[in-house]
Amino acid sequence: MFGLGVQELLIIFVIIMVLFGAKKLPEMGRGLGKGIREFKSATNKLDDDDDDESEKEAEPKVVESKVKSND
Repeated sequence: MFGLGVQELLIIFVIIMVLFGAKKLPEMGRGLGKGIREFKSATNKLDDDDDDESEKEAEPKVVESKVKSND
């Protein structure tokens, strides 16, 4: 992962712990997780909307013709 070893990751984690504190990390993690979930939900919704529109375009259009009878 980005060419980082275990030692580098531990050092980064310790620095984050010192800067933000142990109480803030779970809150930050929840916020990040919520943001990622909302982003995925929005992208899935856009994909579903695009699929619905492409299906509508693919459906053949039915044209009703009125025939006049000569009585």
